[in-house]
This record gives sequence, C-alpha cells and structure tokens, in this order.
Amino acid sequence: MPAPTANAAFIVLIPARLASSRLPDKPLADIAGLPMVVRVAQRARSSRADRVVVAADHPSIVAACEAHGILALLTSADHPSGSDRLAEACIQLGLADDAIVVNVQGDEPLIDPSLIDAVAETLAANPDAPMSTAVHAIDDPADFVNPNVVKAVLDAKGFAMYFSRAPIPWWRDGAGQGGQNGKVTTPAMPTPPPLRHIGIYGYRAGFVKRFPSLPPAPIEAIEALEQLRVLWHGHRIAVHVSQQAPGPGVDTLEDLQRVRAIFEKA
Repeated sequence: MPAPTANAAFIVLIPARLASSRLPDKPLADIAGLPMVVRVAQRARSSRADRVVVAADHPSIVAACEAHGILALLTSADHPSGSDRLAEACIQLGLADDAIVVNVQGDEPLIDPSLIDAVAETLAANPDAPMSTAVHAIDDPADFVNPNVVKAVLDAKGFAMYFSRAPIPWWRDGAGQGGQNGKVTTPAMPTPPPLRHIGIYGYRAGFVKRFPSLPPAPIEAIEALEQLRVLWHGHRIAVHVSQQAPGPGVDTLEDLQRVRAIFEKA
C-alpha cells in the first residue's frame, strides 16, 4: 500500500441520532459540562480537518452544537443507518465526488485526532479505494473471542479481506482451543496478532452518496456488519494499522460513567 499522504484535505462528518435503546438522548449526555456530541466535535477539530460538521436527526442536537460553535445540519429522522445520514449530509454540503470525508462516530468523545488524520491520509494515498478504516492489534484472548469485538484480516497490500465477529484468523494448530461443550474459552493467539477493527471510516463523497443504493449483502446480514457490503460488491477498503487502541466509546450508562471519570481526572 502506498505511504499515507500527509496533510490530505478532508472534512469530518459526525452522524448523531437522538434515540438510543441503551442510552436515551445519548448525543446530549453531559460530559464535564458539555454535550457528548460537542466533546466529539471538539476532538475532531484538533485533527487537520478543514471542517467538522455534525449530521443530526433532531433539532435539539443542532441547537446544542450551535450553542457551542459547532456546525450542524438537520437531516431526516427516518434514515435507517448512519451511512444514509452521511449521504444526505454530503448532498446538503454540496461536496464534490472526490472530496474525502471521515466519519467519526458521535459516541467517541476520546477519539484521537491523529487517528482521524491517518484514516484520511490512508484514503488519499489509495485512489483505487473508495473507503478507508483502521485496526489495531488484539492482545487479550477474551477480546479475540468476543463477538462484540469486530476482527479484520488484511491482504499483503494492506487492504481489507474480511471483517467478522468470529475470531479470525483462527490458529488451527495453536494450543488452548478447548473449553466446555466445545466453546472456546482461552484460545491461543496467533502471530502476528489478530486485528481489531476500529469503527472509523474515510470515504470519497461520491461513494457515500451511492452507498445507500447498493443492495445489502448476505454476509452483511449474517454478521450485522455494514462494511461487508462494500467488499461484497467488489470495492476495496484501505486500512490504517494503529499502534494503539482507541479511547473507550459510549454505548451504555456504565460507559458514560467511565468516560466522565476520565474527563474529571484530566
């Protein structure tokens, strides 16, 4: 894979949806005096992005962002996924098809700005890929077998071959693969280590606009991983390998309390 292109021009889009089954009104959750979505946008502003824009589904999110100097767009509340919301935002912003967009999740208030830069630069360096993302090495066997930890396998050039909730690549001849009733409990870890997918994406804006029209893939439905639609339709995903794990995201009240504690200590 070509070396990342330093100082690539890009914008950050942060999709934000008010409804959340596990944490109601999650984008507006207070973290050290600011709504979580504002915290995310502030971190993104520390990257080299030309612009940081929140794509919201509710006026209350737009108002919260604007109160703190964050640009926000009101998008449809009926979008089935964040990708659909991004597509509408790209159209509202009038982005050229070759513009690079980095999708930062609205529940990542500890996102590393340098990771955002790296995802954008990786895409800029690979013009034959419409999309980029990031991974890091897994060192905990419990994470390796956890279906909530998405794994990735790359090819020789650093492009994604597959993403899965299963432990891949599986070390067939490794020790410690046993467990009660055939359930894997303490698997051996292959060398080189398996890779955990980090939920951050770079896109070319033209691809974002087309993505919602691509038919869902059977493997996407089985794994519940939207990025598999990209591979199934024959597109390439360039991957940045990070040397460190990202900060914790927020899905539950317990996650929120953990992140609040980190901000209080800062």
